[in-house]
Amino acid sequence: MTQRQNLRIPGPTPVPDDILQAVAHPMVNHRGKEFAGVLERTAAKLKDFFLTKHDVLMLSTSGTGGLEAAVVNTLSPGDAVLGVSIGAFGDRFAQIAEAYGADVIPLSYEWGQAARADDIREALKEHPDVRAVLVTHNETSTGVTNPLEEIAAAVRETDKLLLVDAISSLGAVPFDMDGWGLDVVVTGSQKGWMVPPGLAFLALSERGWKAYESSTMPRFYFDAGRHRDALAKGQTPWTPTMSIFFGLDLALERMAEEGLERIHTRHARMGRLTREGVKSLGLDLLCRDEQYASDTVTAVKAPEGIDVGAVRKVMEDEHDTVLAGGQARLQGKIFRIGHLGVVDEPDIRACLDALAQTLTRLGYKLPAVR
Repeated sequence: MTQRQNLRIPGPTPVPDDILQAVAHPMVNHRGKEFAGVLERTAAKLKDFFLTKHDVLMLSTSGTGGLEAAVVNTLSPGDAVLGVSIGAFGDRFAQIAEAYGADVIPLSYEWGQAARADDIREALKEHPDVRAVLVTHNETSTGVTNPLEEIAAAVRETDKLLLVDAISSLGAVPFDMDGWGLDVVVTGSQKGWMVPPGLAFLALSERGWKAYESSTMPRFYFDAGRHRDALAKGQTPWTPTMSIFFGLDLALERMAEEGLERIHTRHARMGRLTREGVKSLGLDLLCRDEQYASDTVTAVKAPEGIDVGAVRKVMEDEHDTVLAGGQARLQGKIFRIGHLGVVDEPDIRACLDALAQTLTRLGYKLPAVR
């Protein structure tokens, strides 16, 4: 790849050279047959990764825009919503719903923990008027992956909608929209899909589309019905981020060649390698139960006396390796290592080697090698 920098953040992720070249494709008529072919191919391939029979809509926006679309297309002002949060992005999902007038009932966990299906089951019994459950599959702010299949099974014992933020999970770790009974799923182009930011992917189940028909939240740009109707004609309702679509077309082809199972296995291997490497340096993970540790991003507690800002600065200035810091209440307390998208063992080993040198330079004493 042209990019020599070891970009180890949980998004945007590195983009391979051939996909970058595809992004540079000359502009074409976005209402013409060439672009209609791109839309048709990408929409069909995305279904294979979502594992759904339903349309996957492609919105020219960020992942947060996709979450807003999930909310405004299925809910109405005053609806009671259970907002399950294990970190900053779970909080954001709830804040979006609240901004549009939903009555959000929070189910929040200590950052570093995963949500528990039994807690959600009990919350739904306690609040029978809840219309929908909001949940983040993979929380990049804490490096924790929620047990989504178990959570979905609990929600499916009721008639509640399940809206899922899969922005940093889908395309990297196991996911089954139809098999798990998910109603609205959102992901974003700049994560596991190996393309630049600019697209959010949104899919609704039959229950989701039924909710769309009765939803009264205001919507225009993010109106899923407009996107569905346009897709059927080989178009988007508004001017699309065409360059990202060209890259996505090639990225999905490459991902199909690798195959879902190998993609998932590779990310699981990168997650284990990162966690084992971090622990070998005597560092602690933020994730309190490693069975829920994310295979797309690892959150690491800063050692006592070591400044996170200094770690990130030395890593970037002296090792050309970029780490993410902590967000909100975790700012200055953790740093994060992203390992999703186009990533393999040499990238992670180089990052860990640089981290060991950086910590030593900052006065941290590495554990003795046994």
